[in-house]
Amino acid sequence: MVANSIVWDMTIPWGNWGRKELKHAAVQDMRATGYTVASLTVASDDHDLSSTISAIAQERILVRDSDDLILVETVEDVKRAHDEGKLGLSFHFQGTVPVGRDLNLVETYYNLGVRHMLLAYNQKNFVGDGCHELTDAGLSRFGGELIKEMERVGMLLDVSHTGYRTCMDAFETATAPVIFSHSNPKSVYDHPRNITDDQIRACVASRGVIGVNGVGIFMGDATASSETLFKCVDYLAELAGPEHVGLGLDSIYDLEGLYRLAQKRGRTAYPEDGGYETEMNFAKPSQVVELTALMLSAGYTEDQIKGILGQNWLRVCEHVWK
Repeated sequence: MVANSIVWDMTIPWGNWGRKELKHAAVQDMRATGYTVASLTVASDDHDLSSTISAIAQERILVRDSDDLILVETVEDVKRAHDEGKLGLSFHFQGTVPVGRDLNLVETYYNLGVRHMLLAYNQKNFVGDGCHELTDAGLSRFGGELIKEMERVGMLLDVSHTGYRTCMDAFETATAPVIFSHSNPKSVYDHPRNITDDQIRACVASRGVIGVNGVGIFMGDATASSETLFKCVDYLAELAGPEHVGLGLDSIYDLEGLYRLAQKRGRTAYPEDGGYETEMNFAKPSQVVELTALMLSAGYTEDQIKGILGQNWLRVCEHVWK
């Protein structure tokens, strides 16, 4: 079924912190699995304007120089990638610091291929609090204006990694669908990065989608097994409806590079109570095949499975992207 489906992973951490040969291998793994679209993290809350533009330029060149890749900027690009058997790459930010205080940059980034942006990565920024912040303050006034501008240009609003009150304020402020690109339910495993049932219901009410996360410490499974990944999918499908579930595996292509990046960001981004110092394992793109088999065995219909694999993301993007 994977081969005949649009397979869309809404979160692949990327950037220039990993080795190029491993980045190349990750692209080949996604292509071999049958991925249609992978959304790459090109910047986060530790990027300024200069480093953000440089990172976007680097990934646009990656696409330009390959016959097997397509830059995804429209829904038609997704369909073309599927029809031509190529891998579509889209861009996103994990945080809003690259915008600074300049709302004009939202449209500029959109024109460069950035199609979704999460509000705050673990810590406080101009928009609000992250999920690991000491406070639980709500959305700032600037954050409200940022959401309006994102909706105007057609950029998806993402509230993964975002603090509870900031997240819930965002749902109240937004008029377009809001997504959790890569978040798991707290009811499956109680971790500060995971989301509550009322956050899940708020996402459904916004007509959004929740991407299941494949990070072992967020799954409560050090091995990041396909069985536990399915457990998260199944819980979300039961509570939210399968039409509101997608993939956001958060799969790391260079673990050593990630550790170096985490050391640079420090304990304020990755506090001790988050379990970040334990051995980290991540679900791989190839596990999507096993996940599909588990959904079939559990009685999910073909349409439900195709929705979770990618059609649900396609539907939301058809509604939001311009």
